[in-house]
Amino acid sequence: MQLLTSYLSGSWSAGSGAKVTLVNPSTEEPLAEVHGGGHDLAGAFGYARTTGGRELGQMTFAQRGALLAALAKAIHGAREELIALAIANGGNTRGDAKFDIDGGALALSHYAELSARLGQAPLVADGEPIQVGRTARMGGQHVWARRRGVALHINAFNFPGWGLCEKLACALLAGMPVIAKPATATALVAHRLVELFAPLLPPGALQLLVGPAGWLLDHVGAGDVVAFTGGSDTARMLRTHPAVVAHAVRLNIEADSLNAAVLAPDVALTSEAGALFLADIVRDVVQKAGQKCTAIRRVLVPADRLGDVADAVRERLVRTAVGDPASEAVAMGPLATAQQRDDVRAGIARLVAATDAIHGGAGEIDPIGVPAGKGYFVGPVVRATQAPMTCAPLNEHEIFGPVTTLGAYSGQPAFAAEFVARGEGCLVSAAYSDDREWVGKFVAAAAPWAGRLYLGSSKMAAQSPGPGTALPALLHGGPGRAGGGEELGGERGLHLYMQRCALEGDASILKSLISE
Repeated sequence: MQLLTSYLSGSWSAGSGAKVTLVNPSTEEPLAEVHGGGHDLAGAFGYARTTGGRELGQMTFAQRGALLAALAKAIHGAREELIALAIANGGNTRGDAKFDIDGGALALSHYAELSARLGQAPLVADGEPIQVGRTARMGGQHVWARRRGVALHINAFNFPGWGLCEKLACALLAGMPVIAKPATATALVAHRLVELFAPLLPPGALQLLVGPAGWLLDHVGAGDVVAFTGGSDTARMLRTHPAVVAHAVRLNIEADSLNAAVLAPDVALTSEAGALFLADIVRDVVQKAGQKCTAIRRVLVPADRLGDVADAVRERLVRTAVGDPASEAVAMGPLATAQQRDDVRAGIARLVAATDAIHGGAGEIDPIGVPAGKGYFVGPVVRATQAPMTCAPLNEHEIFGPVTTLGAYSGQPAFAAEFVARGEGCLVSAAYSDDREWVGKFVAAAAPWAGRLYLGSSKMAAQSPGPGTALPALLHGGPGRAGGGEELGGERGLHLYMQRCALEGDASILKSLISE
């Protein structure tokens, strides 16, 4: 059986101590093992700060962008191997795996291309020059400068490829060395990616810790950044960790998100916008077995159309084949871990007590091509409620699996926005309408509660990737329950790893500091 090693201080290390086993979530067959500790974490942070920081700091943005382009090319060269690992270790269908792997390559390529417009100077202008004196000679200029610490990336189990790459792209382009900590259960993809990336990067630019985090956070210090994707319980621990508090470590969190989708009253289900609405709901139930932070969890439908929407969603889901994703006939695989399956079942049980059944009962399923009693499977589940605003299990707990709930409403945009707000902050919510007045009222009231608003309509339907796709050019993150963090968003994604500074002095000198 493969023993996964960590890449720390320039070499691969197996570590020591008790072993953790990685399995195939469809069959529960063991795939690999990893030791639970025994690594010199203090040495890894020191190596990143000195060697990694020095190497990246000597490069221009364009040179660092060329590194990202090389990483994207490496992914393309090993694409089939990476997809196979995602199917075996992540329970992904081939389509799910491509969504993860190709998404990672896309993020790297986007930031490689963006580097060309950042110039040769080490500072990046933030806005236009400002006259602060009696004449134009006395000026001010805000700039972004490279931070001198380490970026610690703690990634979630559901996107081991994209999660590693989207954070890495921003940090490396900004000039900050990275220590990546993937979720242990699905670490095979991230481990293979670092095997591919390490020879292409300067020493110290990227390190990898597989297995339990142990005392990792004890080593963060002044100037460091921690970027975390995962559950709210862990996020609360990170916010109060003594080292994070003592050194005011910059912390970016993406946590739970009760994303909503709203059908406006002007949209017929037979229209292009209506078809897009239905397709997006079903995709987010099935894709990755619902294990997407951007998946639609709550659906708002005009009361007189609730039955029609329920019938249409049920008709599409009843044809979904669930089982071992190694089979081409399967459209949805298992959840990633036994704990994840148990958590989803518990969430469904709470929802069942407060809602009506539409499809899938409580997630009971007889998966295809799987030995009896094996695998971490939960079938697609759709519930409904006539009182979506007051349904606590719907609005206060994210079920991170193939589950969505339909709710009835009056069709008013103010109510729709209030429903989005009821989730107390989300990564993305969606509205489907061709009525510009309705959309304008909804967006103005809903925007403070969402990191991204996806506006589905007939004219964009043919080009739409769906609300569940996080694009590198647009912000990924959200307020409140979603963690309060921000990633990606084009050049904005670099700012987490840079320090904004106000310069004041001779305007000609200020101009020279940001000129190519």
